[in-house]
Amino acid sequence: MSTTTSLDPAIAARLKRDDHGLFAAVVQDAGSRDVLMVGWMDDEALHRTLTTGAATFWSRSRSEYWVKGETSGNTLAVREVRLDCDGDTVLVVADPAGPTCHTGATTCFDADRLV
Repeated sequence: MSTTTSLDPAIAARLKRDDHGLFAAVVQDAGSRDVLMVGWMDDEALHRTLTTGAATFWSRSRSEYWVKGETSGNTLAVREVRLDCDGDTVLVVADPAGPTCHTGATTCFDADRLV
């Protein structure tokens, strides 16, 4: 992960990160309002998302940044990003181009309903 970032200091000050410098990023479809996925960001991933308009995350398993759709073509064009009241989660409102889940489903939450 990057130790330097160009993230706005006012935003950086409001973020609460875990011990690895990460916070959750919930992605919501701008049109349907469905929750599409949850990923992890650090300050640099958020900065890249805000400046490029392409949803960028930190892969905990690969220890690298990744842009949603970079290999699949199923991108997320970011419309807005909101910080929650606790400062530990961001909401990324985006327009998906194709399915969001790696399984080919529209959303990662199409699996069995628990309740």
